[in-house]
Order: sequence, then C-alpha cells, then structure tokens
Amino acid sequence: MPIKNRFAETHAEITGWRRHLHMHPELGFDVHNTAKFVEERLREFGITDITTGIGKTGIVAVIKGRTDTSGRVIGLRADMDALPIHEATGLEYSSTVPGKMHACGHDGHTAMLLGAAQYLAETRNFDGTAVMVFQPAEEGGGGGLEMCKDGLMDRWDIQEIYGMHNMPDFPVGEFAIRSGALLAAADEFSLTITGRGGHAAAPHEAIDPNVAAAHVILALQSVASRVIDPLGQVVVSVCGLHSDTEAHNVIPQVVRMRGTVRTLDPAVRDIVEVKVKQLVTMTAQAHDCIAEINYERGYPVTVNTAENTDYAADAALAVAGSVVTNTPPIMAAEDFSYMLEERPGAYIMLGNGDGATVHHPEYNFDDNAIPAGCSWYAEMVERRMPL
Repeated sequence: MPIKNRFAETHAEITGWRRHLHMHPELGFDVHNTAKFVEERLREFGITDITTGIGKTGIVAVIKGRTDTSGRVIGLRADMDALPIHEATGLEYSSTVPGKMHACGHDGHTAMLLGAAQYLAETRNFDGTAVMVFQPAEEGGGGGLEMCKDGLMDRWDIQEIYGMHNMPDFPVGEFAIRSGALLAAADEFSLTITGRGGHAAAPHEAIDPNVAAAHVILALQSVASRVIDPLGQVVVSVCGLHSDTEAHNVIPQVVRMRGTVRTLDPAVRDIVEVKVKQLVTMTAQAHDCIAEINYERGYPVTVNTAENTDYAADAALAVAGSVVTNTPPIMAAEDFSYMLEERPGAYIMLGNGDGATVHHPEYNFDDNAIPAGCSWYAEMVERRMPL
C-alpha cells in the first residue's frame, strides 16, 4: 500500500499523542484540554480551516485536496471522551486523573485521525475536500447528535461519512465490517414499584414490593424468549435493584430498578418498548403493587449503507490484505448512528488483539494498530476522491 511506509515513519509520534491523551482523560462534553491538544496538532500540520465548539466541544478541520474538480466532500470521525473508570493497567502512561480512564480506546481513535490528518495535509493526494470530525461525549452524552444539531453535515456539505472503532479479541490491524445494522439501539428504563412496608415477621400485613420486583425481572426475560422473533435479536437487562431499607427485618415500601434494552431493528424497538411497559405495570398490579416506569430512548441503530460499506471494505482490504465483511452485529451502541442517519457512510471495526475488553479497568488500546487505522482513514479519502 503506497502510504504504509509514511505511517511506519510517524508511528512513534502518533503513539506519543495517544499516550498523552491516555494520561489525561476527560469525560463527556468536558474535553476542553483534549480538544485544545487536537487543535494544536492540526495547526502544526498547517491546517488553518478549523472550527471549534461544534456540538459544544467538538472540532471540525477541513483539508483541501490538490484539486477540487469532483466537488466531493468526505467526512472522517473520531471520538475524544473517556469513561468514569479507575484504571488498573499499571502502565507507565496510566491515567493521571483518579476515576477517569480511556477504557474504550477513544484516545487511539483520536490519535489515528490526527495521524491521518497530518498525512493528508502533507500530501493532499486527492481531488475534493476531507473533513476531520473530532467528537465529544460519545459515552452516553450524545455528542454525535449535538454536532449534527449544530449543522455538521450541511455547514461543511459532507456527502459521506466514515468512522472506526477498535475491536478487542480480533487480530491487531485487521478489519471487520458488515452492511446494515452493525451496532444496536440502546434504550434505558428506570422504574419504581411501591407496595406497603412492614415487619418481616408479618409479611401478610404488608404488600411486599420485593416479590413483585422479582416477578418483573423474570417477566422481562420473556420479551426476548417469547415476544420477539428469535432472529430479531433483543437484549433486556435489569442492571440495578435496591429498596428503601437495608434492614434485615423490614419489608420495604419501595423497590427501584433500572436497566437497558438493546435492539437492531426499529420495528422491534417499538414493540419492545410497549411490551416492557405492559409487563412492568401488569406484573406489579398482579402483586397488588403500583409500578411507575420511565422509558427513555437512547442511541439509534448504527446502520451501514450497503454501497459505502463496500467502499470501506475495499479500503481495508488495500490496507490489511484481508477484511471480514460479514462480522456479526454487536449489541453495544454508538452515537455515530446519528451521523449515519443524516448521510450515507459506514463504521468499521479495527482489531485490537488479545486483552481486556472495552469498558474494563485493565483495557488498553494496542498502539500496534495505529498504522493500519491511520492508513484506512487516509485510504478512504484517496479512494473516494482520486486525483
């Protein structure tokens, strides 16, 4: 591949950026220092068309090709935020901020897009415009949606957009993708079940919300097993349960629960929302309790456009020599989905090798993946906008 050697030369520099970002993680939209670091690097590359504050703290940088006869504009996106996790890797470049950690590899994503920007600014070996998108608040904040609300696609006339995420337990530097639904929609629910508290020695004089809660948990498991077509793929998980007492001999008045729903199809998503609400309400009533549920929709399904998936796979094949084009869908969610709702494009997975999975305190991005990731970003621009 013609650009492979260049990224071999800059590998150590890009690794240094990545490790700096890893040592200084920031959360959500509060990525001011990260954004400043990104902007400083972009200006060092000679890029002057830089806009900050998009989607609150996002950055958009424009790189013009040698020519612009095609009129084509391609967007490349990376996320910048970390997670509220206390790092346990023991690495020499571990997080210096207690309780914050780049446990999902966004430090790697940002560094690789910076590396690609450096190369593209040096060579400008394309006919059109490349738009570098550095996004805040992917981890639950909806930074992708906020950037779209700020006019990301229309202001820069982005016609196609591409993104990348590292993939643990997949060979380092290799790629995987699929057309259609790649990542799930993620919705959240919280609910309160109210009974009548009392003494544990006299349960007949109380209305025990614990029993109702236990039956609600079991009932919710029937959504996947009995309500939705087995090929429809849905996950309903109750992830938190607590009552208003910690005593061993008190039947509580109130039990609170929270959880998540993951789906890969909008129609299935609609059905599950209705059914979850019904099951919670009616199961609680069957136990003489009252249930109140708050159901909030989160990130939509991440759907790769078929044609753009082929473009992304071709670029990956050129970079790595092979690419998995039918990787199974993943039930995690990603707010790049909002960008794909506005423009055609694709999201690809980059192998991160063996080790802890994402969102784990021992996770670490593998710097050996950097040349492949940078090359894929750059290859997308040069292939979609050839001179």
